[in-house]
Amino acid sequence: MNKNRLRTTTATAMLLAAVASLITPLQAEPKKQEDASIVRVMTYNACRGGTAQGQALSQSAKLIEMAKADIVGMQEIGTNIPKLAKLLGWNHWGTFLSRYEIVDHAQGIGKRPWYGIKVKLPSGQHAYVFNAHLPNPPNQAYQLLGLKGGYRVYPKIDTEEEAIAGAKKARGKYISRLLKLIKSFALTDDPIFVVGDFHEPSHLEWTEAAAKAGHHPIKVAFPTSLMMAEAGFTDSYRTIHPDEVAKPGLTWSPVYEPAHPDHHLMRIDYVYFKGKGVKVIDSKIIGEDKEHADIVVSPYPSDHRAVVATFTLAKSIEND
Repeated sequence: MNKNRLRTTTATAMLLAAVASLITPLQAEPKKQEDASIVRVMTYNACRGGTAQGQALSQSAKLIEMAKADIVGMQEIGTNIPKLAKLLGWNHWGTFLSRYEIVDHAQGIGKRPWYGIKVKLPSGQHAYVFNAHLPNPPNQAYQLLGLKGGYRVYPKIDTEEEAIAGAKKARGKYISRLLKLIKSFALTDDPIFVVGDFHEPSHLEWTEAAAKAGHHPIKVAFPTSLMMAEAGFTDSYRTIHPDEVAKPGLTWSPVYEPAHPDHHLMRIDYVYFKGKGVKVIDSKIIGEDKEHADIVVSPYPSDHRAVVATFTLAKSIEND
């Protein structure tokens, strides 16, 4: 080989290597054909636009990459969603990021509107994803414990009945609006996913067993999670991890110690699902260390741990 040809070959190789280095891992590794019936759905409260805890937005992009998510419903991302989508090389609309094409979308009405998207999956199927961010105060878990939790002090309560009534008043109308949007937008048998920061524990955690183990003060059949179950939705994390005592799945909050005098740690971030042929096969917590998370991102950029669930979809579902 002559010297000129050697120089040309070397220069070409260097150029290709430079281009490859600019491609993010998610862009460089498209979903394989045999994985077409698998989808990973994630919920992530990014906290103050994804730049809280002194972190750059790129740390949230890293978190999403490490989770190997396909669709992400975000809370508190604000106007940074286009920037985060650009970092990932993904599609976006409203509060959603998606590596897949977003073919339709919907938005509810009111001061706290809910968002929904319809995406086209590699298999040719479609799926609907909805995102929720329910109001926090008054938080009945905090009221039962007499904790302030960063907000003004609300009256202490002592019974399950008081907690249920307070939760219905604080968040009941919002979850009703979300379910109404789902019913009006998702008009087919395609898979439906609902993600979000619900700011309310689940009835699947606040059980007699968990209370006896000292996780919570009493049993409470919290109404929001019950409303989701009554609407046909299944909690992906609790399906994979049915023991609420051994696997509490705490998502609130990585910035507080368990013995913090003003806070109570609990699971309030969820990935729900329903639909013909949809099956959850895995559910993981993304957080700050191995003690509290299945996927570790350090430094962790938010005050909520994220949740990613892996689903298989029935190949027999016909396209729209």
